[in-house]
Amino acid sequence: MTAVENPQSSARPAAAAAAAAQRLSVDPDTVERDLIKLVLTIVELLRQLMERTAIHRIDQGDLAEDEEERIGMTLMILHERMEELCERYGLTMDDLNLDLGPLGSLLPRDGS
Repeated sequence: MTAVENPQSSARPAAAAAAAAQRLSVDPDTVERDLIKLVLTIVELLRQLMERTAIHRIDQGDLAEDEEERIGMTLMILHERMEELCERYGLTMDDLNLDLGPLGSLLPRDGS
């Protein structure tokens, strides 16, 4: 006994591949900018995590005053460099915030 092929089952993978190709538009002219966007997104995520950790440690009283000052200055400088890099590549800080669909955005919006 042989299985009867469903014509729709062979069309599903093709439709899924076409939909994926539409979502993943790879343009050779924008590959560098897209790569920079991805790298800056990761750096911004790490910067925000470091900032939250520093604030937590300050609230807990784990840092000396000079350490608080040094960390604050370092995070401010890193934020300024991020803005400079975004400007150089024609991006905004909002461009770095990836939409994760039902999970929401990757980075908090409006400093929340």
